[in-house]
Amino acid sequence: MVIPFLSLYLVDEGGFTLKEVGWIMTCYGTGSFLGNLLGGVLTDKIGPYRTIVYSLFLGGLGFISLQFLHSFWGICAGVFMLMLAVDFYRPAVFVAADVYSKEGNVTRSIGLIRLAINLGFIVGPVLGGFLIANVSYNSIFWIDGISCMLASGLLFFLLKPKKSEKKEEKVVVVKEGMNPYQNVLFLLFIGIMILNSLAFAQYFSTVPLFYKQIHLLSEDTIGWLMFINGAMIVLLEMPIIGWVERINMSKTTATFWGVFFLALSFIVLNSSSWGGVLVIGMILMTIGEMIGSPFSNALALSMAPKGRKGSYMGLYSMSWSVSHIIAHNAGMNLIDGFGYNSTWTVIFVMLVITALLCLLLRKLLIKSPNFESY
Repeated sequence: MVIPFLSLYLVDEGGFTLKEVGWIMTCYGTGSFLGNLLGGVLTDKIGPYRTIVYSLFLGGLGFISLQFLHSFWGICAGVFMLMLAVDFYRPAVFVAADVYSKEGNVTRSIGLIRLAINLGFIVGPVLGGFLIANVSYNSIFWIDGISCMLASGLLFFLLKPKKSEKKEEKVVVVKEGMNPYQNVLFLLFIGIMILNSLAFAQYFSTVPLFYKQIHLLSEDTIGWLMFINGAMIVLLEMPIIGWVERINMSKTTATFWGVFFLALSFIVLNSSSWGGVLVIGMILMTIGEMIGSPFSNALALSMAPKGRKGSYMGLYSMSWSVSHIIAHNAGMNLIDGFGYNSTWTVIFVMLVITALLCLLLRKLLIKSPNFESY
């Protein structure tokens, strides 16, 4: 509820310039980066269950507290601490999908987690936009924070760690394979994810500003536009995952198509001043997300050796965080200097290069003895 409107909040309520918002969002990315790093370590040490509980509770406190900060440096610090708390759950969620899943169901389990997230994303932006338009920006901080703390409590009281999880954590002391920072192919994959996330992150900062400043949409209309993304994922992602698995598309190929559709979602914004291109762009982005995200998550898990899943998924999640450090600041400055159309063109070209790197990764992975898993 807060994140999709954060850049609008900073401009409209905080009165910050695009460059200042860019630096605040860099603090967002830095906190997210360190949070994912911490999450990978905690997941391997205390397990995914407790890591997720702590993250949700502390993140809820962070959302509530953020509304009381008003200075530039105060908001920078607040956003940093918020994302540090919120994002150390990310590696834990991916490992939990592996721990709680039956063998062979990891991709579908990740898809189911994403479906749950997007059920929230259907309601969040619509309700957030309505509250901003009819109550105040402050209300979304309270509701987002309370919902995170409620989720933490429900997880703690209703879902206990699997008995096998503790046994696994004792066995995991013996680590197989190389660490992720020595795995050249995995680092190439992480590079692809960073470039992809640099573009995708724009949907949380510059794209909402584009909707409001260029197409003059109100916050509640922007919320309904984001509703398309969540609704499509809830209705279509699980069937799409099943279809992709039935046609035996590799995880690397699915990642390629995810990048391809994301690229189309940006270049279409330059095709017309007609408001309908915003809907088309959102649909294209969502198709890319539905195909690419579950299979890139599963690819990262399949490349992780036993005993190192937390560190591998921590690095994978950090690719999203690294993009946040760069993406929002770069996007805001590109728009400030060259305008929206040029910015969308630059992002499109970057994603075309990223798609080609996906094909290169597939070619290199063909030589791997476990290629069928990739």
